[in-house]
Amino acid sequence: MDESGESGRPQSDGAQGPRQGDTAAPSEPTRPKTRHPDKADEAAAPDEADGPGGTPRPGAADTPPPTKRQEQEEEIPASLTKALREIPRPGPPEDGPRPTRKGPPRPGPGKERKNPGGGLLMGRPFGVPVYVAPSWFLVAALITWVFGGQLDRVLPELGGARYLVSLFFAVAFYASVLVHELAHTVAALRFKLPVRRIQLQFFGGVSEIEKESETPGREFVLAFVGPLLSLVLAAVFYAGMRVVEPGTVPGVLLAGLMVSNLIVAAFNLLPGLPLDGGRMLRAVVWKVTGRPMSGTVAAAWVGRVLAVSVLIGLPLLNQSGALGGEPQDIGGMNTVTDALLAAILAAIIWTGAGNSLRMARLREHLPELRARTLTRRAVPVESHTPLSEALRRANDAGARALVVVDPDGDPMAVVREAAIVSVPQHRRPWVAVSGLAQDITEGMRISAELVGEELLDTLRATPATEYLVIEESGEIYGVLSTADVERAFVKAMARPS
Repeated sequence: MDESGESGRPQSDGAQGPRQGDTAAPSEPTRPKTRHPDKADEAAAPDEADGPGGTPRPGAADTPPPTKRQEQEEEIPASLTKALREIPRPGPPEDGPRPTRKGPPRPGPGKERKNPGGGLLMGRPFGVPVYVAPSWFLVAALITWVFGGQLDRVLPELGGARYLVSLFFAVAFYASVLVHELAHTVAALRFKLPVRRIQLQFFGGVSEIEKESETPGREFVLAFVGPLLSLVLAAVFYAGMRVVEPGTVPGVLLAGLMVSNLIVAAFNLLPGLPLDGGRMLRAVVWKVTGRPMSGTVAAAWVGRVLAVSVLIGLPLLNQSGALGGEPQDIGGMNTVTDALLAAILAAIIWTGAGNSLRMARLREHLPELRARTLTRRAVPVESHTPLSEALRRANDAGARALVVVDPDGDPMAVVREAAIVSVPQHRRPWVAVSGLAQDITEGMRISAELVGEELLDTLRATPATEYLVIEESGEIYGVLSTADVERAFVKAMARPS
């Protein structure tokens, strides 16, 4: 990363102890093979003032040092955690192949995460869970009421049974929406893109695909198959209308399903994100320019223009009768309903376009997060070493992190920065580093080659405040602080694309 500052060169602590950010472990008589970050890496590391140090926080003198019995795992900082939750799993960075993931395996299509949310689980076609959101029941009731009123004019002899027919239509319509989403899902699985879930919502459905397509051609196909299946369903329902008697319940249902699938296909083909047509436009611009970000920007801004057009144009079209209804006077309940529907649709499109821009910008900056450049130089100390002596050796070595090793030199724990800061200056000669350390679990050993999304995904798999960074050969490279990753993340996002 392009970080500035002489972060790897803390000043000597002298009588005052090391500054905040100067924590590192000096060399022990018995020490493991340790490869420190070189000077180029030091220049890319965060400022040393942000590291562990000797200046206690206010009130620290009254606070006993934490022990190993205290809870060791601490949460990843809030801004980074929020970003982690929102990140769609991107493909390999454009500048080279993605390093092999070292953390726990991700859930496959049939293995959902804990507490995935999404509503009522309806099934797992192709191993992907399908959820019905609570808002679906609201729209089902609305469709039942509206379509029931239309049936009363077409088939008055049904009486109250028309609402049962309308409810069947609502379920059949959302079954068509599910087929639309399953088309996206099957295409994604065909391209080896994991799908977290399918969710049926108020305004249709969504397939949550966890990685981005690696080529514009695949992106185009992945987006187009949904509207294509809706058009195929419309053709199937039209063929069914030809073999049933018009003016009957089957005829009216088939006609309604044909029209609704045509509307779904036409709406999704509009060329603006987050609609399928917007993803198709993105793929075309990506192909022409060679940059996925350019395609996202173009399709997102078209989506925002589309949102404004829906907000203004939909009520006017309904009032004029251009959508098939009778012309209406401006004013009254119908006008309010049309305006409310247009506002909701416009808000969904505008928000989706904005989210697409934000996620694309995030994906573009993710390769700047590299474990190798963010790692703090570390030296090993044995568990009985007093904190003051460990910090002195750390300053002498120009290191900013402490790794506790056993007599054979194997790393056992990482000394926590927060624990060091909590120990008052006068107590440091009497506190052993073992009481301030967090035991190293398997998930806390990460590769120095992790980059971007793979790095963030590994941190998310095992939340902690510090991680032991190792080379592929098994040598200790240093210690990675989550706080350093967050600062680099925020700094990268602040730079223009």
